[in-house]
Amino acid sequence: MAAASTGPYRRERSLALRNSSSALYNNLAVLCPPARPPAFGAVHGTILSLLGSEGPPRQLQARGRGSALSTPLLTQMYESDGSTMVFWHALDIPEHPAGTSFGAVLVFDIPPKGTNVTLNEVLEQHRDPITDIAAEQGQAPDGAGDLVTADDSGTLCLWSTGEEFTLLGQIPGSGCTCSSVTLWNGIVAAGYGNGQIRLWEAGSGRICAQVSAHARWIYALDLAPLTGKLLSGAEDSFVHVWKLSRNPDTDDIEIQHCHAECVTDTQVCGARFCDPAGDTFAVTGYDLSEIICYGPA
Repeated sequence: MAAASTGPYRRERSLALRNSSSALYNNLAVLCPPARPPAFGAVHGTILSLLGSEGPPRQLQARGRGSALSTPLLTQMYESDGSTMVFWHALDIPEHPAGTSFGAVLVFDIPPKGTNVTLNEVLEQHRDPITDIAAEQGQAPDGAGDLVTADDSGTLCLWSTGEEFTLLGQIPGSGCTCSSVTLWNGIVAAGYGNGQIRLWEAGSGRICAQVSAHARWIYALDLAPLTGKLLSGAEDSFVHVWKLSRNPDTDDIEIQHCHAECVTDTQVCGARFCDPAGDTFAVTGYDLSEIICYGPA
């Protein structure tokens, strides 16, 4: 497969990982601290590899069984540089589902400082494994909610957060997994196993656009909150950048294609913007021992 690139981005550098990336949805985390270079994380089996802006790379070993991304009976939280585990929570109560693979969404109270993290609520609306959770990154219209959850059947749940979480609506699945979801200015963008991206009105649950974005399973979506750029990555080796907007005359949701990038012979499993405007992004791939970074052309 030949490399392809169109639009305002170009490949800049690669960051070496000690391990390759596993074939997991959204298998790339990017932390963008103010006035500092971004930090990166990717999962291989039971190990989370961290590449920070300061200090040497770190590898965190998951406790218990399962992958480093999610263990069946344990949730672990670390400092952003991986230096200290600040919280872990064992799910040892038989009445509760054992983690999000059983469809439960765990809501934690995390203080601005300190390690007094507590489990506040368990949301049990889903009946299939949770695949992704996204918070509103723009300004939510009245009644639209500010959180969306997705599961393996393609079902989306829209929530209003606060002292307690309130279910505002549900978008039924259509028999195809929703692997990744984002929420911006009342627009829900969801990526599916059939390669489609679908846009929904968060307030009404009405579908507004459907794009055959990829030839194979979508593994990652990300959104740049300052500009509405949408990043998608899939098994077909392609990464695409789109632009979401609302028509100023009709308020209709619109999507425009901006850029295509082929990561040669790579099953893309993680794709994230590295800044709030979406001027840079990074990509991981299954069995690829590096994080590939792209910047302005």
